[in-house]
Amino acid sequence: MIALAWWGGYWLRFNFDIPSDYLASAWKTQAYVISLQSTIFWLFGLYRGVWRFSSLPDLIRILKAVLLGVVLIGLSLYWYNGLNGVPGAVLPLYVFLNLVLLSVPRFCYRFFKESVLKEYDGQRVLVVGAGVAGEMLVRDLHGDHTSKYIPIAFVDDDPVKRKREIRGLRVIGQVSDIERLVEQFNIALVLIAIPSATDAQMRRIVERCERCHIPFLTLPSVKEMLTCQVSGGSLRDVSIKDILGREPVRLNWKSIQSSLKDKCILITGGGGSIGSELCKQVGRINPKQLIIFDQSEFCLYKLDAELKRIFPELNFVIILGSVTDRSAVRNMIQSYQPDVIFHAAAYKHVPLLEKQIRQGVSNNVFGTKIVAEEALAGNVERFVLISTDKAVNPGNVMGATKRAAEILCQYFNNNVGITRFMTVRFGNVLDSAGSVVPIFRAQIQAGGPVTVTDSEISRYFMTIPEACQLIMKAETVGEGGEIFVLDMGDPIKIAYLAEQMILLSGKQPHIDIAITYTGLRPGEKLHEELFYKDESLVATSYEKLLLAKAPDSSVVVSLEAFDELAHACEFGDEDAIIQRLKILVPEFVRIVD
Repeated sequence: MIALAWWGGYWLRFNFDIPSDYLASAWKTQAYVISLQSTIFWLFGLYRGVWRFSSLPDLIRILKAVLLGVVLIGLSLYWYNGLNGVPGAVLPLYVFLNLVLLSVPRFCYRFFKESVLKEYDGQRVLVVGAGVAGEMLVRDLHGDHTSKYIPIAFVDDDPVKRKREIRGLRVIGQVSDIERLVEQFNIALVLIAIPSATDAQMRRIVERCERCHIPFLTLPSVKEMLTCQVSGGSLRDVSIKDILGREPVRLNWKSIQSSLKDKCILITGGGGSIGSELCKQVGRINPKQLIIFDQSEFCLYKLDAELKRIFPELNFVIILGSVTDRSAVRNMIQSYQPDVIFHAAAYKHVPLLEKQIRQGVSNNVFGTKIVAEEALAGNVERFVLISTDKAVNPGNVMGATKRAAEILCQYFNNNVGITRFMTVRFGNVLDSAGSVVPIFRAQIQAGGPVTVTDSEISRYFMTIPEACQLIMKAETVGEGGEIFVLDMGDPIKIAYLAEQMILLSGKQPHIDIAITYTGLRPGEKLHEELFYKDESLVATSYEKLLLAKAPDSSVVVSLEAFDELAHACEFGDEDAIIQRLKILVPEFVRIVD
């Protein structure tokens, strides 16, 4: 193209009849012009451009390279021989012809790809991730003539893949370039194809996409894709779990199955968020029998229908009742003789229980005591208490009752019976009933405001399936008396969570949806803890499952203290209940208004 532009300048200047003197000069300078101009083109990156993606920035880059080239050519030839043999009109004609010859073929090619090949029928998409999943996704989109997505290019942080081509698409940048590339290539949608991305990596990618103010979709996580093939149909909206969730847990399902498969399993609180998911996870291993106990008729009704649909062969029994009803608990355990009990029944809402002290203690403490005592009487093999991070240095009634339940289970394990008691302690569960995520979602749908108690408040988060799988793993490896702590990663600020949920809804925080700070509620701490200072965390051989090993002297309690607490509950004396709780849980310092 450089040679054609150079000779074209002479031809147009002399009406295609170049005098011999000028003809010799054109031949003499041709090699120099091509060498200098092509070097400038290389420096400006024109040879790295992909014609299919030609756009206005490419045209500007061509113009800059041609102008710089003609200036250097003119100055150097003037210095060499005073531009002898180079008419004044040749250089501007060279510039014009060079621009035409370099830009027109590029844009014609792009027009052919987009118009003739119907690329305008779909949305131009940028694929994040040039790995196996990205390649499979692009292959599926190319092969599906009905697809509404037209893949344009890849971005990937791997320097080895930079500027390579995969399925005809160029890797044109990294994640930090997404904003620039979206504008440069007129991208309408970003597809995130990194199923193995960690929560931190996903959060970084989503933050970049959010700045572009265009939609973005993602492939499911590795865990979700284990039984699925990567395709365009796998794409879904990015959820809050993707950016606040956790790296996939790789469990040894064979060991869990060998521990629970032929057992009768009882799950108290089976209709709740954790309990119902636990029922589904247990259903996967097809135990001998699954007993589901809950006091919510509606929750049991929904769970019954769902289990019949998902596990038509599962042998399960639904029982309506309360863990505070000793007769109901005794009859159930004696009738079905469970081998393992997962005790998930509990009241969990902190502000509510601050005003319902008696009910919280009755359910969380004495409900646990009743189920534990009947488990001992029925020679149940294992008893797993599902606890909370709020039991560590509790500042509210809910946390104090759960800590009392932990102490109770350790007492029973150390003193009586063949039943092995163990505790699993973890923080907030994403999307559980009444938790912050569904509350924020409802507030966003209503147009706001989204209410956050404090700008600095933070919590640990975990997905429901992951929590339940690790509970089952704790049951498998526990020998009795342990308090297992699930590795929750880093705590997340609730204000950040609110902002991300607003952005994922397609709106702007503080502009489209207001965020208001209401102040800490009764019993609410600014930051939660997962273990006490005198509990040393010991890694187990299982990912994300830690053992909070407390000194043996830390659990010094008698059932008489619980009897005194029960007496206070019987008379409804809330001041006495709080005092008895503080005796059982000395670290309980109640946070009040």
